[in-house]
Amino acid sequence: MPRYDYRATDAKGQVLRGVIEADNYEIATDTLRDKGLSVVSLDESAKKSVLEFELPFLNKVSVKDTVVFSRQFSVLMGAKVPVVQSIKTVARQTQNKKLQKILGEVADEVESGTSLSMAMARYPDAFSDFFVNMLKSGETTGRLEEVMNYLADQMERDYDLMAKIKGAMTYPIIVLFGMVVIGFIMMTFVVPKLTETLKESGTKLPWATQVLIFVSDFMKNHFISIVIFVGLALAAFQYWIRTETGRRIWDNAKLFIPVFGDLLKHIYIVRITQSLGTLITSGVDIPASLEVTADIVGNAKYQDMLIRTRKEVLDGNSITTVFEQEKSIPIMVSQMMVVGESTGRLYEVLAKLTEFYSRELQNKVATLVSAIEPLIMLAMGGAVGVMVVAIMMPMYSMATNF
Repeated sequence: MPRYDYRATDAKGQVLRGVIEADNYEIATDTLRDKGLSVVSLDESAKKSVLEFELPFLNKVSVKDTVVFSRQFSVLMGAKVPVVQSIKTVARQTQNKKLQKILGEVADEVESGTSLSMAMARYPDAFSDFFVNMLKSGETTGRLEEVMNYLADQMERDYDLMAKIKGAMTYPIIVLFGMVVIGFIMMTFVVPKLTETLKESGTKLPWATQVLIFVSDFMKNHFISIVIFVGLALAAFQYWIRTETGRRIWDNAKLFIPVFGDLLKHIYIVRITQSLGTLITSGVDIPASLEVTADIVGNAKYQDMLIRTRKEVLDGNSITTVFEQEKSIPIMVSQMMVVGESTGRLYEVLAKLTEFYSRELQNKVATLVSAIEPLIMLAMGGAVGVMVVAIMMPMYSMATNF
């Protein structure tokens, strides 16, 4: 889409400069006029945006970028800096070019009369439904500064928790990946040289050695085919889980993976209780809070549960009607929510549940990492032991016969 550099004046006579995207010159002019601006000059941009030269995987706004923006914006709001000026100040400080561009456009829209939540809703890649709805509640209740500060706190806590989980799992994943690569290299290049003499000797080889030679020869002779097959299999799996049916089957299957399934359940429960608690505390009604939480929970099974819960609430039933029937929801969660709902302090109960299951999640991750390390060492030792025995046994037999 063409880009146009413009210079215009607003109702106060202030000169504004910027860039606008439009299909043609006339549409660009009409768009600026709709914003209440008087166009002074409008020329097609000779340079492409920096974003157009970025690689697709780099052209995105990370969770960390949004968290940093939230904190900086809340600080400026707390200092009574006007909204537009706050956004422009943060935009100048951010290093992410895409977020910088988005914030510039958001500031222009807010300056022309659009609400902050509506302006940010146009950029779902940067601002989630959760983020937008929190802002909307703040604008509706006149507590934007308070809500923004609370949102920044919640996002930082959520980011810290996820960062700890990812950090704890990094070492085991790297070690496992290294084991697979080294094992592949050994079986493809090293073992064939060691077993070549054994095959030429004509000695009857033990079954373990025969299996080792067969696997080694297969991997050596079909090296390219194996790489292509693995690549296609991964691509097919990625495509499948992006389909509606595939996503639902995979999301449900993940919950039954030994050890990791329980870990994932805790992650989803923390997301549900934290998001619901934050939204309700900020003044968003329960049906809307359930709808937003369903969009961000990240698992089809829990998403369906939240959608059914929203329907029950709209029909006048308790928020725990569906929760109590779900085996994937701990009894403690539904029982405490019943108490919170009956006492009118549901948001406090959700905050306590979030705190409890966040600690549980961190403990489970720490336990898992502690258990994985010795298991990896045992697996490595076992693999090396089998390989040594399979090679040394026939060699010892040949030496004895000789």
